[in-house]
Amino acid sequence: MAKRAAAPAGPLGDDFSFVSPVAKYVLFFFNLLFWVISMVLVAVGVYARLLKHSEAAMACLAVDPAVLLVVVGILTFLITFCGCVGSLRENICLLQVFSVCLTVVFLLQLAAGVLGFVFSDKAREKVSEIINGAIVHYRDDLDLQNLIDFGQKEFSCCGGVSYKDWSQNMYFNCTASNPSRERCSVPFSCCLHDAGQAVINTMCGHGMQARGYLEASAFIHTNGCIDKLVNWTHSNLFLLGGITLGLALPQLVGIVLAQLLINQIRDQIKLQLYNQQHRADPWY
Repeated sequence: MAKRAAAPAGPLGDDFSFVSPVAKYVLFFFNLLFWVISMVLVAVGVYARLLKHSEAAMACLAVDPAVLLVVVGILTFLITFCGCVGSLRENICLLQVFSVCLTVVFLLQLAAGVLGFVFSDKAREKVSEIINGAIVHYRDDLDLQNLIDFGQKEFSCCGGVSYKDWSQNMYFNCTASNPSRERCSVPFSCCLHDAGQAVINTMCGHGMQARGYLEASAFIHTNGCIDKLVNWTHSNLFLLGGITLGLALPQLVGIVLAQLLINQIRDQIKLQLYNQQHRADPWY
């Protein structure tokens, strides 16, 4: 006599879940960390913005580091908010928004890197435009001033193309009608400094734009920061690649975890519908 066929397995119990707690809480704490960082960025940016005079702040809005901090902080806050709440509440809509936004940011970064490499001349012109704009507003924003001084000291450079670019600033302009005491000068961060020098002479760049390259090179850095920046980039490709990978890796992990969690939540919803249908079945 033939054996009886085994009965099909019934629906899984209510205590079963396709949603992995590991994926759920790793994604949650991952977003929570960047959520806190974004709030710190916004707080620092707003605080730095409020410390500035309103006239100066409006004059250099486009090159204000405080504004950049606020914008980056707000965008990060919104994206990580969707990731935090979406993973904790298992909300497919918020997780999809998080995944799409993170993918767009990643693709924009990738496109910017590729375009900057392919169109290096255009990228150089854009960098030159940004540096010239920063030179114009050097005295208008203390944060920007400190940033430029730091860059000129670290890269041992002065101005964009050369030290004479500082004539674009109204205080350092070399025209005879300029009443400023800093007329035809350059910032002290352009000056050559001895390693053992304890006190910095902030007037060391006085009248340097009126001198020729050879004469001025005995006192200040005459090479522009654009060439120095390009040379530094070429010499530190592995470092820049590591930094880029370090920025891209968390984004890719976030995208993968979000998509994994979305698929698990969808499977869980299908399981719940399946169980409900079988409970309504009189033969179940």
